[in-house]
Amino acid sequence: MMAETGPAARVVCGMPEKVQLHVAMLALQFGYAGFHIVSRAALNMGVSKLVFPVYRNIIALLLLAPFAFFFEKKDRPAMTISFIVQFFLLALCGITANQGFYLLGLDNTSPTFASAIQNSVPAITFLMAAALRIEKVRIKRRDGIAKVAGTVACVAGATVITLYKGPTIFSPSARPVTTGTELAVVAADGNGKNWTLGCVYLMGHCLSWSGWLVLQAPVLKKYPARLSVTAYTCFFGVIQFLLIAVFVEHDTKAWVFTSGSELFTILYAGFVASGIAFAVQIWCIDRGGPVFVAVYQPVQTFVVAIMASMVLGEEFYLGGIIGAVLIVIGLYLVLWGKSEEKSIAGKEARQLPYPVDEHDAIRTPATAAFKASSLSQPLLPPSVSDSV
Repeated sequence: MMAETGPAARVVCGMPEKVQLHVAMLALQFGYAGFHIVSRAALNMGVSKLVFPVYRNIIALLLLAPFAFFFEKKDRPAMTISFIVQFFLLALCGITANQGFYLLGLDNTSPTFASAIQNSVPAITFLMAAALRIEKVRIKRRDGIAKVAGTVACVAGATVITLYKGPTIFSPSARPVTTGTELAVVAADGNGKNWTLGCVYLMGHCLSWSGWLVLQAPVLKKYPARLSVTAYTCFFGVIQFLLIAVFVEHDTKAWVFTSGSELFTILYAGFVASGIAFAVQIWCIDRGGPVFVAVYQPVQTFVVAIMASMVLGEEFYLGGIIGAVLIVIGLYLVLWGKSEEKSIAGKEARQLPYPVDEHDAIRTPATAAFKASSLSQPLLPPSVSDSV
């Protein structure tokens, strides 16, 4: 899944880069898992669903903007009205709708199932791309069959989680009431929610995330500065949330933190889940490849389940477990299909004759391989900071 050269050969601080990649990805999943927990804690403490993403994206913007400004000076095209409109639409889909639906869904379900449903994003992205004819579906080949089967499994899993809660199959013997910190105490209050509505919101979150990934592909072809695109997206996301808050959030006290726990949740979301996570994931994608990064996604769900049980006293339901298993199986089928498609495209490209004249010079094996797998990057979120 990783490149054969590079990671195995580089050694930093006595640790081979291949080992560093695995350590980084594990740390990344723990960081994302913590975000699910602190987000639920923030909601249960009464933090506004509008204030939370505004502060989070402001922090992310402050972290990303300097790096984008200094490191991508030569990569940024001139700003035009067309780019402004595209960045605004990316923010509407990838920040405002994405994060808004996530918080609404999390408020009505649990961190474990929010993380489980997120595993369906690669399959939903593939389905959207196929519908828009960005992705080719070769149903007669095994890679095409795997991608279709994986998509069906992910959709089935999300449907089970949404429509069937089922009996409780695991309940912690004691809920954290007095032994934990203030964060754990308030986070344990998660009853009385509309589970089905919450799952519908989370599906809206996944659809928004997938749509954002698909829309990014044409934008990045014209504006090949990923950090700058993300920074502009965060900027317009902040503007959109602020405009919504003007009409919806009339309580001025909602913008003031009343405890250290509330401040911690905001800082964690901005610094860890947005800034640091973005930088680490970009490095892992660059050194290990998108498939390598994606296969670690289910680890996040497992870690969230353990942390939610220990910190929040969360119960596990049969429907959620069945749905999560189907989604993880579907995720790996889609990723295997994409990996197999790349392998086949590479073999076919090596068999093509080299161009014989200048007019056909663009038809090189490398170009053919690239065209055969145009969606390898959009299938994976370039930043979870903008995904939840």
